[in-house]
Amino acid sequence: MSTGGPARDRLARHDDRLAGCAGLRWRPGWAELTRLYVRPAHRGAGGGAALLAAVEGHAGDAGVGRIRLDTRSDLVEAGALYARHGYREIPAFHTGPYAQHWFEKPLPARLDGVATPR
Repeated sequence: MSTGGPARDRLARHDDRLAGCAGLRWRPGWAELTRLYVRPAHRGAGGGAALLAAVEGHAGDAGVGRIRLDTRSDLVEAGALYARHGYREIPAFHTGPYAQHWFEKPLPARLDGVATPR
């Protein structure tokens, strides 16, 4: 897979119905998590964490070294989810009307499909 291509999305389903989605945009050497959404009826059941793990695995398999993202101040649960999963707040890496906090997580290197620390 090329990391210079368009965004890639992951969909989450529960009982064959769409429950959430996550999107990655490839950048040189890193990926941007452009969205992570879980429908209200499915929140609190681990769907956000599962989607986050799926995009991290996908990015790691593609050789990406880190994921960056931004979020809004009012999305307290999102910020807490990212912090619980090893994302650390960083200085702004872009500007945007809804970007108020920026996070980054280094991903482990993958050798023969096995994650190893970078």
